[in-house]
This record gives sequence, C-alpha cells and structure tokens, in this order.
Amino acid sequence: MLLHLNIQNFAIVRSLDIDWNHGMTTITGETGAGKSIAIDALGLCLGERALTNVVRPGCKKAELSAVFGVLANPAANKWLKQHDLNGDDECILRRVVSAEGRSRAYINGSQVPLAQLKELGQLLINIHGQHDHQQIVKAVEQRRMLDDYAGHQHLMDDVKYHHQKWRELTAELKQLQENKLQRDAKQQLLQYQVSELDEFALQPGEFETLEADYKRYSNSQHLLNETLMSLQQLSDNEEFNVLDSLRRSCDSLSALTSVDNSLSPIAKVLEEAQIQIDDACNDLRQYYDRLELDPETFHFLEERYSQAIQLAKKHQLAPENLPDFHSELARELANISSDESRLSAMGEEIEKARQNYLEVAEVLSDSRQKQAKKLGALISTSMQELNMPHGEFQARVEQNTSEQLSVHGIDEVSFLVSINPGQPLEAMNKVASGGELSRISLAMQVILADKVVTPSLIFDEVDVGISGPTAAMVGSKLQQLAKNTQVICVTHLPQVASKGHQQLFVAKLTDGEHTETKVTELSEPARIKEIARLLAGDKITEHSLANAQELLAG
Repeated sequence: MLLHLNIQNFAIVRSLDIDWNHGMTTITGETGAGKSIAIDALGLCLGERALTNVVRPGCKKAELSAVFGVLANPAANKWLKQHDLNGDDECILRRVVSAEGRSRAYINGSQVPLAQLKELGQLLINIHGQHDHQQIVKAVEQRRMLDDYAGHQHLMDDVKYHHQKWRELTAELKQLQENKLQRDAKQQLLQYQVSELDEFALQPGEFETLEADYKRYSNSQHLLNETLMSLQQLSDNEEFNVLDSLRRSCDSLSALTSVDNSLSPIAKVLEEAQIQIDDACNDLRQYYDRLELDPETFHFLEERYSQAIQLAKKHQLAPENLPDFHSELARELANISSDESRLSAMGEEIEKARQNYLEVAEVLSDSRQKQAKKLGALISTSMQELNMPHGEFQARVEQNTSEQLSVHGIDEVSFLVSINPGQPLEAMNKVASGGELSRISLAMQVILADKVVTPSLIFDEVDVGISGPTAAMVGSKLQQLAKNTQVICVTHLPQVASKGHQQLFVAKLTDGEHTETKVTELSEPARIKEIARLLAGDKITEHSLANAQELLAG
C-alpha cells in the first residue's frame, strides 16, 4: 500500500508531505485548488511522461518520491528481487525532473530506466481517472475489462503462444515464396558448379601431390641425365671415379698407420666417407632405375594439373582450396534443396499450427462466454443500485469468422446497455449519457477492483455527473471496497467524502505574487465543516453542519 508521498517544487506545490492510511482516503477542496495534484505527482513516480511545465516556476527541478509497503505484495517483491532492487519491507520510487524536461528515475536508491519504474508501478497501485468512462466504449478496452474480470490469463497466454507459432510459420512461408525465383536461379548455378567439381573430384591434399609429380615428370629427362652423370663420376667410370680413388687412399693410409699411429683418425674418417658414398651411390642408382619417361602418365598428370589450375582461376581461389570450396557449394545446394522440401511441407505445418491456435482460442472463448454472463448480471445490479432502476447490462461475446488470426483470440467483445424500460440493448455510446456512462464505469471499476492484484486503488473524480442518492451509493461501494484494499478517492461529493476513514483537504494559497497548494489532514471538527461546505457551498449553516454530522455518522 501507499505509505508516504513527498513533493518538492512540483507545479504550484513548494513542499508537501502526505502520510496515507489504510482503508479509504478522500481528497476534497475548492475548484481549482489542485485536488488531483497529488495524483499527478504520484503518476510521475509511477513512470508517466514528464513535461517541462511540471517544475514550479523559478525552480531548477522537481523532486517526487513515494514510499510503498510491499510486505504483503508478493508480485512486487518478486519483481524487485529479479532486478536486484529489493530493500526491506518498503519500496521507494523517486523521480527528479529538470526545468528543461530531463528526468531521472530511481527505485530504492538505484537509478533505473523509466520503463522499469512503470513496470513496477503497475504492481503497486492502480489509478482510475475521471475520463476512464470515455474509454469503456472502445472495443479493445471492453475485451480487456472482461478478461480482467475473468482472470484467465493462462488461457490468454496459451492463445498468444500458439498465435506466435502460427505467425512465425506464415512469415517463414512468405519469405520462402518471395525468394523462390532467386533460389531457383541460384540452384541451377550451383547444380552446374557442383556437377563440374564432382566430375573433376579433386581430393584434399591431391593438388600438392599432383603439383610435385608434374614437376618431376616435366623434368624427368634432365633428372636422368644429371643422375647418370653423377653415378659415372662417383662409381661407374672405369678410367676414374671418386669411389675407387677414395678406396685407394684408405688402403694407403691404413698401411701407414703401422708406421705412424697418428694417421689412424684420418684413415677412419676416410673409411666412413667411403661407406657413406657407397650407400649414396646405391640409393642414387635405385632412384635412376625408378625414373620413368612414360608419355601417357605424363600426359594424364599434365592434363589434370592444368584443369585444376583452370578451375581454381575460374572460381578465383588457390588450387589447393578447391576441395573445401567443392564441399561448401555442395552444402549450399543441399540447403536450397532443403528449402524447397520445407516449402512443400509448410502448408500442412501451418494448418496444424492454425488448428492448435483455434483449439486454445475456443477454450478462451468458452471462458469469456461464461464470465460475460456473470459480469453482465453484476453490472446490471450495480447500475440499478446507482439510480438506474431499469438498467440492464450485457457483455456480448461473438466469434469472428476472419481468416486472419488475432493474438487476442477469436472473439469480438462488446458491451451493451439498456437504460429505460422497453429499450433494446445497444452500444453504450448510443444510449447512455455522460453521467450514466460515468456511473457504469464506476460500477465496472468497483467490480473489477476485486480482481486487481495491486494493493492500492486511486479514483480521480470518477464520480463526475453523480449526485443525490446515487452519490451515497457510490460512497458506500467505495467504502466496501476499502475493507480489503487501500482506496484513495478525489471527490467533490459530500456523500463520498464522508465515507472516508481519512480525509485530506487541498487549499490554494496566494500572497499576490506567489501561489502555493497545501494539503492537510482534517480533524473530526474540520471534516464536519468541509462536508458542510460541500453540501451548502460557501455559506455554511446550522442545517448544513447537522447534515454533515449525519453523513459522517452514517
């Protein structure tokens, strides 16, 4: 519930502190005194848009803060914990607005986006304005009010979920259909490219091997000549070769070691060199014997190597990257084929999603039908209690036949009323006057208030156009509502003001140069005088005072 409101330099308020009690609080005052100013300030604390003229003239900024008790508000406590903004048993909303129109919002001392302030505010308090009756003639508002009364949020969530699924599928289908021509052209190109690469079938690492073999074959004659010449020089030339000369030197030095042992290391090195050169000659001879000059093999290598180069140039990449590129194109072609398969199967999937939506929407519709009857009976009774003795109300729920699905279900909700005997039920804006609409709106708000989870309700002059016995009944209904909920009501009616457990009086003071609004809590004697003023106007009489005492006693 709302515990405290502090206002600094807001509109014509210099400084104001208001403590709020349990039960019903009424706010009264002279016309133009600013009875709704506390409600306006509270609205800013709850995240409403700030204008530059909210700052008191001559001041740099306006500061507003509201303290709420959240101990018995599990929804608000859960929200605060989820956003790491929880405090103790109280929650403080604060708003600072500069003269230039810039504003900052705070929750429990932490600066937050305005959207968060608004989100939390909806869990703390519910404000009903004096023009709300103008909204109830709108179809969207009528459906919302019926759903609020029915309390079937889980059914609405089911409809929203399946509507979203259907919508996503239809959007996907539309995208696939729009891209079909482009996809067909792309598919033809990819099929040609993949087919060409499939036919060539270059394997990973093959080009590197192919390049090495091509270089060897293209230089095979030169390799043969040079290898043969090296063998001749090393071992095969009968007149002179390196191996024979080295062998003779080894034999000579080995014989000399018996004369001078210091030649032994040299002899040993030459022996090792002889062994290594002999091994090298054997390896070189085997290499020479394996060298081929097969024209067919060379032609195959040359052709494949050349084709790899051409394909790589065609696709503007390195030849060794052709296998990866081939795989990438094949995957892209498979994806396009998958899109085509998806396109052909989507009709059935969309129809299934549509049927799922219609099933849950039908359940929601049944709930609306049942709750509409109950709501109609309750509001009809309230209308009769509010000085419309022949009043009849009906919440009509009709299923629409549109192919286009709505996130709100398949129903068209409309509120119909009859005010006079024999008058058929018709749309409210056709048969109800402004005052009657106001009373019907109030009846709805009182009935729906039991369904609202917020612990505080504010009624800002919702009793406009009401007087006499009707006003007394309005006051009684609001007082009854205040048994379980904190009710704050801005009113000009003595019958309503007298029902409050607490009464605040708003006065506008001026010294000729400056104007200021003050709010004071009225004592019992002061309440009697204020109720008498509301009854009789500026001239308070003994009779009006007696009537005021009677109202307060009732």
